[in-house]
Amino acid sequence: MTDVAPKPRWKFQWAELYDEVITSGLCTGCAGCVIACPHDVIGYKHEPGAYKPFHLEEDFGASDCGHGQKGCTSCTRACPRFRNWETEADEHLFGRARKEDEMSGVYRDILLVRASDDRIYENGQDGGLVSAILIWCLENNIIDGALVSMLEGDTGGWKAMPGVATNVDEVLASAGSRYTYSANTIAYDEAIDRGLKDLALVGMSCQTSIAPVMWHRKVGKVSKPIKLNIGLLCSKSFDDSLFDELFTLKYGIAKDQIAKMNIKGVFQVWMKNGDYHEIPLKECHAWTREGCNYCPDFAAEHADISTGGIGNETDWTLTVVRTELGRAIIQAMMADGVIDTRPGDDDPAAIALMHRLAEKSRARWPEWANGEARVGITKKKK
Repeated sequence: MTDVAPKPRWKFQWAELYDEVITSGLCTGCAGCVIACPHDVIGYKHEPGAYKPFHLEEDFGASDCGHGQKGCTSCTRACPRFRNWETEADEHLFGRARKEDEMSGVYRDILLVRASDDRIYENGQDGGLVSAILIWCLENNIIDGALVSMLEGDTGGWKAMPGVATNVDEVLASAGSRYTYSANTIAYDEAIDRGLKDLALVGMSCQTSIAPVMWHRKVGKVSKPIKLNIGLLCSKSFDDSLFDELFTLKYGIAKDQIAKMNIKGVFQVWMKNGDYHEIPLKECHAWTREGCNYCPDFAAEHADISTGGIGNETDWTLTVVRTELGRAIIQAMMADGVIDTRPGDDDPAAIALMHRLAEKSRARWPEWANGEARVGITKKKK
């Protein structure tokens, strides 16, 4: 019998996280470390130029943690950009690391999907799939709440904020793409305070890697309520100052009058009064969030189901089914008639675009960081 070497003890704390992720440019602002901290010493602000965790203990300053010095490692265990994060999440979800030709991550099926219910379809983005999934899962007691993005305030506006949805109206209120950042994980504490035990997390790619990384690294009870992971295809998000400094000043677009936004080669903006605007994407690049500059994950590779409105079929959602749970939910929804589906091959341009954008995103992961996210990147010819 061959002796197996014991796994090295995980001893990394805030000091390593601060040095390797927070201040290096790798931090996406996902807030996994914030919700995982059992001592509530990591803060977070949803403000222009912020969207990053920071340490609250005055005695140890920004770069170290007294609890970490005593052995607490929850923050690094929860971080989906710390050390060997991609392979660890892959191993936990799929039992293997992705291969060189799997630029969009490991998956089982690719479909085109849209909600059958007109109200859900009309309120949703593209095909309304995410809203349909959440509503079906709530009605079938698979989840009792969802961590989502809401719009701040009751009078309109366009500042995305984390929120909890527990019924149809709240799900529909969260529908639609924002394109500015919302760390939906921050709503976790509210959900737990409300007694919710089975949660779906809807988030950008960086957020949907949090749960499998926490599960793999055994971060503790904070990971257990997250039962379903729905990922949004995402190449970048923008700082909230985009609205005041570009939309309003140059184009006269009042953010509190925006009804819907989309990106299809240009930034599309529909107003509450029926007006429509197009803004060149190149004008928006200066407002790209710092946390997106190095992010290698376009395709939300660690979600149960990844979705996005790309390709030629603008009223259908490109849907990447990754896990057995994701497949079981989609098949049950099909059987119940709450979604319409078509083969993903009906829109080969969308699949090709996803793979191309996934490779482009991976190429921006720095070579000095852990090399796993760059596996399969075609090296540029000299």
